[in-house]
Amino acid sequence: MKAARKLRVHWPISAETFHRAAGGDLDALSGDEGVASLLRAVEQFQDLGDFGNYKHVFESTVGFEGFTCAQGATPTLGVVGERTISPTFVFTTYFDAKLPEHTVEEFMQQLADIHPWELPVIELTGPVTIAAHVYTGGREGEAA
Repeated sequence: MKAARKLRVHWPISAETFHRAAGGDLDALSGDEGVASLLRAVEQFQDLGDFGNYKHVFESTVGFEGFTCAQGATPTLGVVGERTISPTFVFTTYFDAKLPEHTVEEFMQQLADIHPWELPVIELTGPVTIAAHVYTGGREGEAA
C-alpha cells in the first residue's frame, strides 16, 4: 500500500476531438493542441504518475461539463446568462503524498496558467491509498 494524492484536471476539447476520442481514435488527443499542452506540462514534473518502472501514468475520460456564466464572467466558451455544455477531457494522475508542498503548488500553478478557462477545474485530493504490487522478478507463485 502506498499513500498518494490524486490530481484531476478537466480540460475543454473540440467536438471533433471528443467524437474521435470517444470512437476510439486516441491520436485525436495528441492532435488537439490544448490536450497536447496539458500533457507536455505534466511530463515536465517527473513526480506525476511515477509508479516505479512506469512513468507518466494517467487515466482519462471524455465527457461533458455544463455551466452558466454569471454576470461579470469573461467566458472562453458560452455567453453570460446562458447554459453551456462543453466537451471535456478529464485527466487523472497520482503522485507521492510525501511530495513537498512547494513542488505541488508549482505544478498546480503551471496548470492553472496554461488552462484556457477563466476558472479552471483542477482537483487535488489529500492522501489516498493505492494498492501497490511489488514485482520480484518471478512469476506469480514462483520464488524470484
